[in-house]
Amino acid sequence: MAVRVLIPEAYEYGCSHPFALLGRGIGLGSFRRERPSAGPGPAAAAEQVYGQGGGGGGGMRMLFLAVLRPHTGNAVTAERVRLQNILTDNIQVMQCSADGSKIILALGELQMRVWTAQQELDHLEAAGHVCILKDAFDFESPSEVSDLIAAENLEAALALHLYRGGRLLQGHQIPFGIIFGGTDLNEDANHREKNEVMGRVLEEARFAVAFTESMKEMAQTQWPHAKNKIYVQSQGIATIPNAAFNWNSFLQRSEINQNADNLHVFLLICGLRQVKDPLYLVDAFSEWHQEEPNVYMVIVGPEVDPVFTREVKARVKRAAGVRLMGEMQREDLHAALRNCFALVNSSVSEGMSAAILEAMDLEVPVLARNIPGNAALVKHGVTGLLFADPQEFVQLAKRLIRDPALEREIVAQGRAHVQRHHSWQAERETYQHLVGKLQGPLEG
Repeated sequence: MAVRVLIPEAYEYGCSHPFALLGRGIGLGSFRRERPSAGPGPAAAAEQVYGQGGGGGGGMRMLFLAVLRPHTGNAVTAERVRLQNILTDNIQVMQCSADGSKIILALGELQMRVWTAQQELDHLEAAGHVCILKDAFDFESPSEVSDLIAAENLEAALALHLYRGGRLLQGHQIPFGIIFGGTDLNEDANHREKNEVMGRVLEEARFAVAFTESMKEMAQTQWPHAKNKIYVQSQGIATIPNAAFNWNSFLQRSEINQNADNLHVFLLICGLRQVKDPLYLVDAFSEWHQEEPNVYMVIVGPEVDPVFTREVKARVKRAAGVRLMGEMQREDLHAALRNCFALVNSSVSEGMSAAILEAMDLEVPVLARNIPGNAALVKHGVTGLLFADPQEFVQLAKRLIRDPALEREIVAQGRAHVQRHHSWQAERETYQHLVGKLQGPLEG
């Protein structure tokens, strides 16, 4: 028996963490995507697939409410939940229209990424959970979600962003869990009305998951009444670089016409939106490039915010040594990351950056803006380098280039950190336990 999850076409790449919550924890790129066979339409296709998945065995019909559209945060690949952590070990991810769904996953913050892989079906196979993925922006109010729950006979739900998804899951008399996304704690919690809404959501939720201890502490400070239901589970990470990827072709497409052996390419991976602040380093980097023409910064990511994207394109066009590339397939992006000199993160706010963890896994140095989310992952001078402003970034980048011993140490420590703290197995066990809390009556 295999569980198949139908993914709306908007979810072309998957997520940084999403379905990890269901107990799989397979990390980036762990799915084999298939086109649906011709049939009577999305709804019928959904019934056929989910019927094969199970029934029996104590499995639930669950709702996943996700922010799938490009203009919503990390739903690009789902800057993210990345459909990497799904219910089972052997999940076949299929594209369909947004109508095919049966568990609500409220993703909201994380990037969704669908990738290629096969794993042996085990712990969730017997449970036979049936999952329905829906876009949170398809619903204007909780009442519309209530109609879906009744129509599809859903028994439980999961939300990845406390505000964007969680507020739609209130009052439906079905158990649900929450995964903090990042901006819910870093930004939404600062707005009184949103804060109050999120507090009420946590009153109903059976559990909430934070990626780091610092995120848990922030949540407990905001909503003390929920402290006993907040758990910490880091994202499980896996990388799958495309073996056929051609680095020289990538450089040509980036209009970098220099010998690759003499280059130092810094890769900034993000959706083009203000919270990622991709323009933060552009001026300083451009000045550096004019001094040292073999350093380049390449910004890679989808055009999330159309207005902001125009601003980014205009600035980059005028900036020497800075290039802008569009969205890439996850396997190619991992291959490009493995070939670059260092990963850069200049975000204003982060929950847990999948790109940073992927870089560490691929043994690529990390230079990250010193914000709470990044500082929780990067120990300065040990697993990466943290900068407070563009000038310090340039200083640290120069130091990294000129000190190969520092580079080797950072790479080794970063890789060890991912292996110790971001294992698939630990993530799977945690989410399997937590999803069990959605079955049966509320504990004590």
